[in-house]
Amino acid sequence: MRQPARTFQDLIVWKKAHQFVLAVYKLTSQFPKSEIYGLSSQFRRAAISIPANIAEGFKKKGTADKVRFMNIAQGSLEECRY
Repeated sequence: MRQPARTFQDLIVWKKAHQFVLAVYKLTSQFPKSEIYGLSSQFRRAAISIPANIAEGFKKKGTADKVRFMNIAQGSLEECRY
């Protein structure tokens, strides 16, 4: 049986989200320079929001607060799909 996470960095979902951010930065570095303030920026900000909200929600005490931050992370993930 797995030990409970002590920090957000112990969460598998956070680790995967962090890897996703690294992949997004690698991908967007190949976009045309004309997209630096458009698509590249938006894609990067949405990607960064995923692990950031997971981390912020991790330490929240109430279930409602935790769920709110996870929902925000999920919304950012959906934004990256399109």
